[in-house]
Amino acid sequence: MSVILETQGLTKAFGGLVAVNAASMRFIERQPHAIIGPNGAGKSTFVNLLTGHLPPTSGHVLFKGADITGQPAHKVTRLGIGRSYQKTNVFPSFTCFENCRLAAQSRLSTSMRFFRSARSYRDINDHAEKALTLCGLGKRRDRAAGSMSYGEQRQLEIGMVLATGPEVLVLDEPLAGMGKEESEMMVGLLKELSARYTLILIEHDMDAVFSLAEVLTVMVNGTVIESGPVEQVRASKAVQDAYLGDGAEAY
Repeated sequence: MSVILETQGLTKAFGGLVAVNAASMRFIERQPHAIIGPNGAGKSTFVNLLTGHLPPTSGHVLFKGADITGQPAHKVTRLGIGRSYQKTNVFPSFTCFENCRLAAQSRLSTSMRFFRSARSYRDINDHAEKALTLCGLGKRRDRAAGSMSYGEQRQLEIGMVLATGPEVLVLDEPLAGMGKEESEMMVGLLKELSARYTLILIEHDMDAVFSLAEVLTVMVNGTVIESGPVEQVRASKAVQDAYLGDGAEAY
């Protein structure tokens, strides 16, 4: 099992506030890895550093051994690191297929193709169809995104990420705002995807985290306080004191 993505001493300071403090993590290919912590722990800032949405103050990001530190988001995603966001980010008036096709088109080498119909790009359309199947929306192909349930829109957002051809999926709170049934559906989908992709999950739903993750990293106040196999981290006194509680909860 090889390291596909790694951070070394990754730090982000906003003036005197250090949001991420020398965070070093290793992500193993196709080994689901969850990052948890209380609000304000620095998780979202870390994801933004990892995916090129923010430049680090110091430290390094390595993808398949190559230093990609400071690369902008559009270049990072082209390398094969796809991400979703805390808020649903779809085009409501487009169909599911059109949303995925638009995402797939972002991988064309140039956008200067004004006179060809989108339907003529067979590879792009195939990527979109495959992504819809993988995210469980193959039968919703021609439904307008805005007419679907919240849970289905979250599925579609993951489908749009899949349409870009990633190797790593960075998912920022994919279960946020979902009810029990939708959450169970999403967990099932993510389990299936974890066999194909390297899954990095930021999530507050501990049942989902423990169901999905093989490796768990805990952040508090911008600092990694524990990282390792899930059971090892759950048993850590420092983690229990900082985040999970004293063990009385049904985690």
